[in-house]
Amino acid sequence: MSKIKVGITIGDMNGIGLEVIIKALVNPLILNQCTPIIYGSSKVVSYHKNVTGIDSFQFQNLKSAERPYMDKINVVNCWQDDINIALGKMSSEGGKFAKISLEQAINDLENGYIDALVTAPIHKKAMSQAGFDFPGHTDYLTEKFGKESLMFMVNDDMRVGLVTDHVPLKDVASKITKELIQKKLNIMNESLKKDFGIERPTIAVFGLNPHAGDDGVIGEEDEKIIRPALVEAKKKGILCFGPFSADGFFGSSQFKKYDGILAMYHDQGLIPFKALSFGNGVNYTAGLTKVRTSPDHGTGFDIAGENKANHMSMQKAIYAAIDIFRTRRDHVEMNSNKLVSKSKPVEHR
Repeated sequence: MSKIKVGITIGDMNGIGLEVIIKALVNPLILNQCTPIIYGSSKVVSYHKNVTGIDSFQFQNLKSAERPYMDKINVVNCWQDDINIALGKMSSEGGKFAKISLEQAINDLENGYIDALVTAPIHKKAMSQAGFDFPGHTDYLTEKFGKESLMFMVNDDMRVGLVTDHVPLKDVASKITKELIQKKLNIMNESLKKDFGIERPTIAVFGLNPHAGDDGVIGEEDEKIIRPALVEAKKKGILCFGPFSADGFFGSSQFKKYDGILAMYHDQGLIPFKALSFGNGVNYTAGLTKVRTSPDHGTGFDIAGENKANHMSMQKAIYAAIDIFRTRRDHVEMNSNKLVSKSKPVEHR
């Protein structure tokens, strides 16, 4: 089988994206597993290579990802402009070229030139100034590759998904509906099966209010919305449990007992996830027709250019993209074989 082709966007060139990409890809074991294709420009990549001081990082220039060097690191030159890199600073130029990198990679993913996508961090305000009308990667990719998606933070021991992601806290309660919870549960359940190879996944679901509402004493959403959603999901065969109080759930290490965890809002899920696994986690967008991962950190403007960034999350994001692509492919092949077997005519003697 040919190597999996992993496209990697550079994110905001003023941040730590290319630093962690270079540090991750200099590991020769990655080239044994995939063909990396960076979307940016050789000039910008070389600039950040000089910042890291890693002379062993070598790459091949491409005009297009259609015919990459399979045993090399490739850089698709998405632009030829001479641009001003302002490390550690937000700029409209940083957003402009991050957008170009992302759009070229998305186009190649659609055309089959790459098999999976890993995105380096972007700065939302810089992207907005560049005409990017989405809160983040997840929303943009959902429009391109799926009607519904799930922001899914994963590591070796824990997988946390979100019912609402980039929503102001004051608006969260109004967004929580039985229908939305069931949609997210369905996506998580299917992803755990086809993307992570878990045949009968178990899912823990958090309540919305402190102490999961304390039987309606602290808010009614847990009893009137979340619990009925779980009852209906169970009837459809999803092994979901809760609603749990998030603080007690993590404090008592119950998270180790479940294959997936569904949190109601961004910080409820991501604060404990990052506290327990920061630097080793991966942001995966479940529910799409294509595989996309990213590291669990942001642009890191505060340390950009100081050669201090930890590359482990980026490295894990690349490996996760490879593993999920393979698991998903195997799942499709296995189920296709089952259908062929079931439809095979019976011989009568």
